[in-house]
Amino acid sequence: MDTVSKNKRSEIMKANKPKGNKSTELKLIQLFKKLGMKGWRRNYQISGSKPDFVFAKKRIAVFADGCFWHGHNCRNLIPKQNSEYWQKKIENNRIRDKQIDERLEPKGWKVIRIWECEIKEKNKEKLKLLKKSSVVH
Repeated sequence: MDTVSKNKRSEIMKANKPKGNKSTELKLIQLFKKLGMKGWRRNYQISGSKPDFVFAKKRIAVFADGCFWHGHNCRNLIPKQNSEYWQKKIENNRIRDKQIDERLEPKGWKVIRIWECEIKEKNKEKLKLLKKSSVVH
């Protein structure tokens, strides 16, 4: 790969780099509060992974996955420029997600993945199921 290609890819990465999923996490926190869900923690590391939220007493790890970065089919927005790179990047994220699930579940953790598009007031069915699964009351 020549220097121009490396520089161009670096520019693309900087332009599309996630800035964290703060807004997604904040929306999820608002819904947790609205549903009366308590006992969750952030920045809690488990077996080399860092779920967005952990209900430690119930051993539940919640990941709020960005639709673009984790390849959700709610929208197909692979950039046309350097699409092969992005497809590989997203596939690697999906593989890593699966590996994390496979590492946590045998250790007694229930892993729940919530897509970014599901974290909306009108789309909170998964959160209601989370609450019903006796996470909190």
